[in-house]
Amino acid sequence: MKNTFFSLVGTVLILALTGWPYLGVKASDLPDYKNPQLPIEKRVEDLLSRMTLEEKVAQLQCYVRADALRKIGPQGIGGLGCILRPYSAKEAAERLNEIQSFMVKQTRLGIPILMHDEALHGLLGNKATSFPQSIAMAATWDPELVYEEAKAIATEVKSRGIRQVLSPTINIARDIRWGRTEETYGEDPYLTSRMAVAFCKAFEEMGVVTTPKHYAANIGDGGRDSNPVHFSERLMREIYLPAFEACVREAGARSIMSAYNSYDGTPCSSNKWLLTDLLRKEWGFQGFVVSDYGAVSGIMYMHHTAGTEKETAAQALSAGLDVELPNVEMYGDALLEAVKEGLVSEEILNESVRRVLRVKFQLGLFENPFADPTEAERVNDSPEHRALARKAGQKAIVLLKNEGDVLPLSKGIKSIAVIGPLANTVRLGGYSGWGMKTVSLVEGIQNAVPNAKIYSAPGVASLDAMGYPPIPSEYLFTPDGKQNGLLGEYYDNPKLEGKPTLVRIDKNIEFAWGDGSPDPKLKPDRFSIRWTGKLKAPVSGSYRLIAVTDDGARIFINGKKVSESWYDRAPSPDFVPIRFEKGKFYDLKIEYYENSVGASAFLCWDITQKDAEKPLQEAMDLVRQAEVAIVAVGIHEGEGRDRADISLPPAEEKLILNTVEAGKPTVVVLFGGSAIDMRNWIDRVDAVVEAWYLGEETGNALADVLFGEVSPGGKLPITFPLSSSQCPLYYNHKPTGRGYDYVDMSGKPLFPFGYGLSYTTFEYSNLRLSQSVIKVGDTVEVAVDVKNTGSRAGDEVIQLYIHDVVGSVSRPVKELKGFKRISLAPKETKTVTFQLTPEHLSMYNKEMKKVVEPGEFEILVGSSSADIRLREILTVK
Repeated sequence: MKNTFFSLVGTVLILALTGWPYLGVKASDLPDYKNPQLPIEKRVEDLLSRMTLEEKVAQLQCYVRADALRKIGPQGIGGLGCILRPYSAKEAAERLNEIQSFMVKQTRLGIPILMHDEALHGLLGNKATSFPQSIAMAATWDPELVYEEAKAIATEVKSRGIRQVLSPTINIARDIRWGRTEETYGEDPYLTSRMAVAFCKAFEEMGVVTTPKHYAANIGDGGRDSNPVHFSERLMREIYLPAFEACVREAGARSIMSAYNSYDGTPCSSNKWLLTDLLRKEWGFQGFVVSDYGAVSGIMYMHHTAGTEKETAAQALSAGLDVELPNVEMYGDALLEAVKEGLVSEEILNESVRRVLRVKFQLGLFENPFADPTEAERVNDSPEHRALARKAGQKAIVLLKNEGDVLPLSKGIKSIAVIGPLANTVRLGGYSGWGMKTVSLVEGIQNAVPNAKIYSAPGVASLDAMGYPPIPSEYLFTPDGKQNGLLGEYYDNPKLEGKPTLVRIDKNIEFAWGDGSPDPKLKPDRFSIRWTGKLKAPVSGSYRLIAVTDDGARIFINGKKVSESWYDRAPSPDFVPIRFEKGKFYDLKIEYYENSVGASAFLCWDITQKDAEKPLQEAMDLVRQAEVAIVAVGIHEGEGRDRADISLPPAEEKLILNTVEAGKPTVVVLFGGSAIDMRNWIDRVDAVVEAWYLGEETGNALADVLFGEVSPGGKLPITFPLSSSQCPLYYNHKPTGRGYDYVDMSGKPLFPFGYGLSYTTFEYSNLRLSQSVIKVGDTVEVAVDVKNTGSRAGDEVIQLYIHDVVGSVSRPVKELKGFKRISLAPKETKTVTFQLTPEHLSMYNKEMKKVVEPGEFEILVGSSSADIRLREILTVK
């Protein structure tokens, strides 16, 4: 459709052809809802009064499939999402204009749609700028930079006609085993709040609706995503809710996404306390609530708190969930019937519709729902935005170890070995776009030292996205045993029904289709596949087969079903223990379906390949030729990829240790969005750099730090434990009733929250309070002098913590209440000031009332949560 009429005309012509905004028509002659001179509330009520029940329900619906327009009748639809991703910026804007033209001309009331997508650290789309991942931005400790970055992202988003983003992720990552830690701003509610407010403000000021998620906590026991949460109200209010409240009250976020999990036994998507009592009545939220993808159906099918689709729809709407994402499941006929039968009142439905319409009017969509294709092409991945991505990447890097000042490297170096699976590969992190130019670590180093000899090799055998080796085709056979590979039967529905649309032999199962499809004969999403054949055992012993899929999968061995995860999910592994006899054939069948948004399927095992040592030896040959070795490694994580073990993959640890044994200075560069167990190797390497996911300018930003153009100044926004056995581990815990340590391990972390080294040193002095004694309700100024005592310029993050010495309820050992990142020239001193307000000093007392209790507060200022340099006592009377 991108070559149709609307693709060839500009925005001005589109406006004229569609009659928008009613050229030549007096405002007084328009229906009230089309009259931009009237107050928004009057327009909302007028439009609502004209709507049929079906039209009202339609405004609470969404589609995310490319064929959505064919399903939309004269009643219209509230929103669409994700369908612009495959297009370039210009093409996306043109496609958006076609869709909006259809909506305003072909539906009865001409209500424009609200187009949404993901924009966690850049728009999830083709050729949009990819900035550092959220956890990396948290490591900058720089809300102003987050605001600047968010403005740039919002500019690109809006240019394509997308007016709602399902971002930011502001859950508190207290258990770093959670695979989605990378999407967050870390473990602390104050740091998260400041970053989240900066992000949301930038978008909302640009006229793009933000959707903080996932309301309100979705990390369950064991660090597992969307497992049931049973926190007390006190813990929720102290830790997990403040960032959401700040986004609503301070940043004006106009949407909220409910979480998949249950809270205190009630699904978050039908939890009236969360969605109505707290969010709307207490915080004054005026926007609309959307479900996480498929979460409304989860009320019935996952949590089993409703027995029918009508009950499910009624529960969600009554609780305050306005819009069902991503597709029409419960908010279709089921919701219509629920209203008609009185399971939920039409007035509750009307209120949800008002919330959606109000935002559409606020955004000006009724006056101009269109995008400017020329502007979209100009701003997306512009040189200015690439430069900003590089600056953000520089500031996000955290130096964890620098033994003997091996860093920064000299630009006069003659040879460097840059090895590891991520030396030449750029990982952008979850919810990333594609199609932009990315700069790898090797490329960045070559740019920085063009005259140096750069040796590079992966050093490990190829691994799938989960870190497991895919089963090679030489061990897979068709059902007749005559060819290598498995027989694949591809169906154009997710239920393996009817005749297959496509039959072929797949050499192995190692597919990442993303938003595409396996073949042009199949539409993206809503397909299924059955693979059958034989598996030949290469060795004898006990191993595991591993199917990593998005969405559901079943595994059959010798006709017996040995694994089933037949439900929608993000990429997730299923493990099947198997006892192999070398040379024996096993009948194998795998069934897989894809429902929506992303598709991938891998069949792996945990057998070490016979040629696994070859890449290692090739890398070691290069290391021995170089002056210094940089090892680029990383973890496997993400949505649906929670970790029981937080170590690097064994092959990567082996690569590090072998590099050290080669006798060359060794710098380890870690890529990932969470903490890593480093016990096996950290004492043996010279330097460790935490690089997170730094965006499209990864290599250049890293090279800037590695070669001293920029001194590292990032600080950890999460605690790095020694081991996963310490998890959850976080700095702002409450005092223990006994001890902190284990019999066989310290209770202390490897690296504390707020930690990060520099190429220079800083001295703190002269901590002072404007008043040492204040009354309840007063504000006090805290000032401290910070000097750069080294010979290089550098950034330092000054961190202010408090400790309520005696409280009516037990209080944390320390709480972050202020921070400032400053740049200092050699020998320069700056005075840093903080305002401690009653909000900073407040707590929830025994009656769960928010108060400032009289008493003493320790004022703690330092370079990390564990490196407190200065202390004072503030007395509140």
